[in-house]
Amino acid sequence: MIWPVVAGAAGAAAAAWGWYEAGWVRLETEHVALRRLPKELDGLRIAHLSDFHLGMPSRGTRAVERAVEWVESRQPDLSLVSGDLLAHPRGERRLRTLLARLPNVYAVLGNHDYAVTKDPFSRPIELESLEPARLLFDEAETLSLRGRLVQIVGVDPRSYWAGTAKPERLADESADLRILLCHFPNVIDRLPPGVFDLVLAGHLHAGQVTLPYPGGRVRLSHLRWTYVEGLYDRPAGMLHLSAGLGTTFVPFRFFARPAVYELVLHSKP
Repeated sequence: MIWPVVAGAAGAAAAAWGWYEAGWVRLETEHVALRRLPKELDGLRIAHLSDFHLGMPSRGTRAVERAVEWVESRQPDLSLVSGDLLAHPRGERRLRTLLARLPNVYAVLGNHDYAVTKDPFSRPIELESLEPARLLFDEAETLSLRGRLVQIVGVDPRSYWAGTAKPERLADESADLRILLCHFPNVIDRLPPGVFDLVLAGHLHAGQVTLPYPGGRVRLSHLRWTYVEGLYDRPAGMLHLSAGLGTTFVPFRFFARPAVYELVLHSKP
């Protein structure tokens, strides 16, 4: 009779840890070397946030709030959000309040914003704008930073699913830095070489629930993905894949802590 008790205690402990970890956000600063970067933009700082999944009960909400607090204190040159902002319409008011605190913010949507997911609790939302944040739907916007032109292109998840997204057609050759925002990291393999300097994505939550083993871990929700988290230098550009901030399906993370990033750009030698 002792083994069921032990198993029950172990399960309860694992659930308690997963609940705690879901709100234990990492505040990461990463230096990113790009092949093509004018000296005026060396040291440019970009906050990358992703996968809020607001609207459902989860410690992930605390992770999002802490991340926004950190970015607000850092005051980067740009704040970029790579999708899955809401899991339920009831989170919209909080989302707008949080985004309003971020400096110079641009965002795209993800699959959960349209409830295109196996998560039975997700509900679709209707977002056309998020002022003062700029929400991009297969659109581009160019701004001047440090006297140089920086272009931000956003991919609509609906055109990505349909296979009709062609963000390279929006790229401005005159821009000194071109950044692509897309919720899905595999977009990096669909792009022609050299069109974008930096690609920001989310979606995978670094696996969210993982089982560690010596030298690695099994990511239960994403067993076959090429990209999981971090920087990937590819012919199409430099991909930065966020571990995200919220949770989906279950309100836990296990050895896959949420994270927010400050990317500091440098010229690659």
